[in-house]
Amino acid sequence: MRIITAPQAAALLRDGDSLLVGGSGGGHAVPEALLAAVGERFRATGSPRGISAIHPVGLGDGATRGAGHLAQEGLLKRSVAGTFVNSPGIARLAIEEKIEAYTMPQGAMSQLMREMAAGRPGLLTKTGLHTFVDPRLGGGKQSRRATEDLVELQQFRGEDYLFYKPFVPNVAFLRGSAADANGNISMEHEAVTLEMLSMAQATRRAGGLVIVQVKRMVAAGTLHPKMVKVPGILVDAVVLAPEQWQTYETEDSLAYSGHQRVSLDEVPRLPPGPRRIIARRGALELFEGAICNLGSGVSTGIANVAAEEAILHRICLTNEQGNIGGAPASGNEAGAALSPDAQIDQPYQFDFYDGGGLDLAFLSFAEFDAEGNVNVSRFAGRIVGPGGFINISQGAGSVVFGGTLAANGAPKAVRQVEQITFSGRYARQRGQQVLYVTERAVFRLGAEGPELIEVAPGADVEHDVIAAMAFRPRISPALRPMNARLFVDGLMGLATRLAPARNASARLAEITA
Repeated sequence: MRIITAPQAAALLRDGDSLLVGGSGGGHAVPEALLAAVGERFRATGSPRGISAIHPVGLGDGATRGAGHLAQEGLLKRSVAGTFVNSPGIARLAIEEKIEAYTMPQGAMSQLMREMAAGRPGLLTKTGLHTFVDPRLGGGKQSRRATEDLVELQQFRGEDYLFYKPFVPNVAFLRGSAADANGNISMEHEAVTLEMLSMAQATRRAGGLVIVQVKRMVAAGTLHPKMVKVPGILVDAVVLAPEQWQTYETEDSLAYSGHQRVSLDEVPRLPPGPRRIIARRGALELFEGAICNLGSGVSTGIANVAAEEAILHRICLTNEQGNIGGAPASGNEAGAALSPDAQIDQPYQFDFYDGGGLDLAFLSFAEFDAEGNVNVSRFAGRIVGPGGFINISQGAGSVVFGGTLAANGAPKAVRQVEQITFSGRYARQRGQQVLYVTERAVFRLGAEGPELIEVAPGADVEHDVIAAMAFRPRISPALRPMNARLFVDGLMGLATRLAPARNASARLAEITA
């Protein structure tokens, strides 16, 4: 293992290389100094050219950092990521047909890193079936220049699966908290751990270079072996970056890293408005002990409502990056969590999600249509990608999609979504329970598509709801008003009205009876 500088690390990239990049969202374990050095090298020398960047999670601050450093014509040939939402420069290159652009399910990409590490042929999974990632609906391609098929439809024991092909990385850029003199990497001050180990193993197996950015160096033998996330036998070089922040917005939160417990009562209260109404209606679906995932956007407000109603300790909120319990962060900090009970590696979190571990998923929608399909990945001239949305929405027992019924006067309930990120038909086939919650109406996924089941008190169904939609939904014969408590300023009283647990073990009940 050698200690080198960020410019020296950037100089190791050659034209045409495939680069694996660790990290998540707004600076969570993102090797920022290494990515910045690559961008600076290209601006100064025009090299490296034509690299392929591969990262399961979107990386960036929504402007120029993270993967945004690579958003330079000529530098980047291909981008394969869970989402481009954090790096608008990459999305712009895709829209302008300057790169081969693919967005894939975050969980599938995360799990694929393990398959690559083991030398297995790829990842076989049902995740992504009947969405835009399915080769029958586009194969995850987000630009016309993206012609190679990275996903195949396969049949196994009479059932359809998707097969995600492996990558062959030449270089991996990873990040940790500390490195010892033997190259062992710890992550004790990071907000997430992700798939750093699998990425290092996959790159080493392919004969590539593993370069890790850390905040500090320590003496050999001083790291507790259980704190080591990437063993030194996998690390070729370490870059010391003492200015490294935990995220782009937070220098060092002990609550994010789990070193300090904070009162979850400190989670801020949502201000009055549509977001609060939608989050409160979603929270009515909670029950004692519910294991949940909160997506980005309006759905993150569930944590605020649960804290305000003093029920956060009676449910379990998780995020796909690996945090279990506590209060998931929102905005640019999404991916972290305040005072989690556990932090596990991201591939294992997605194993749990794909295996049906989630009772409830609270996700946002950009648009939904007459078939019950939901789109969050490409709309209104934007390429966003699915992030963890596909794994989460397909794996959860029940899904609550949230969003306003219209945006800037345009309906979000459309005849046909631009891109299918969630398939209503596939959900019906699997017996999944699905709600679409807005600030003025609630729909459930019925046999023929969304069915109107609730309307805001005092709202006119035709004028206030259907007139704001581009299709006419079926109206339930049991149509009822939305709960009036959603629209008042005080507490809803969830602490005394929370539904009982649904998943108590029958065997345990026998013991305690």
